[in-house]
Amino acid sequence: MTQLRMTVMDLLAKFHQIKLSVCSKISLLVLAALTLSACSHDPSGVVVKELRSPPRVTSGTHIVRDGETLYSIAWIYGRDFRELADSNNIRSPYIIHPGQHVSLEQRTRPAPQKPPVTPPRREVVKKAPQSQRPTASPNPQNITWRWPAKGKVLQGFSMSGSVNKGIDIGGNLGEPVMAAAAGEVVYAGSDLAGYGRLIIMKHNNSYLSAYAHNRKLLVSEGNSVKAGQKIAEIGSTGTTEPKLHFEIRRDGKPVDPMRFLPKR
Repeated sequence: MTQLRMTVMDLLAKFHQIKLSVCSKISLLVLAALTLSACSHDPSGVVVKELRSPPRVTSGTHIVRDGETLYSIAWIYGRDFRELADSNNIRSPYIIHPGQHVSLEQRTRPAPQKPPVTPPRREVVKKAPQSQRPTASPNPQNITWRWPAKGKVLQGFSMSGSVNKGIDIGGNLGEPVMAAAAGEVVYAGSDLAGYGRLIIMKHNNSYLSAYAHNRKLLVSEGNSVKAGQKIAEIGSTGTTEPKLHFEIRRDGKPVDPMRFLPKR
């Protein structure tokens, strides 16, 4: 397109040298003007952003809109809801109101001072006999995950290239969407661009899960949900085909759901 623009400009520069009729020269001027106008709107220069994959934001202010929750705002900006609440002096149950300003600035806390080190006393301690039975390591998640839909995985998790902060599961319109684990619904709506009708669930202080593009939502904010309970129907809201977009976030950061879901 740049080369075409230079060609037209060169042609106009030599316009007086071209031997044409007056009408032909007028037509040539009109054609050149239209060509230059088209060059100024080159669609290749338009940057298209993936609204579902914004970068983590640690500056600025968000003005709360009707229907938003602290959890959905934290989800938009890739932040931990506890950290965002602490930065804005918002206490549990994290109630916010339309028009409220939520600071996205990330506060830096001073490093805790180390207590003075005292030399240890030398004491003879008898070792207890070791048990022959190995001790089982505790489950750090304390969550039993299950598949939220029965379809095949259409697109996997990726944080580079074609970013996908979860997995996309195929399905037909109206098929059930199940809670991947027991928890509380902390958002149910369609205010997050790129997600369509969305449900966000809180499972504990570290883990959240999200279910996007639903046709119909069957739960509301504040509902307690059991693992495997039907919470929505597969749809195509915010996308071009029926599917479920499923995410798991730990402390506000996306993690690969395939690491937590059982093998099929």
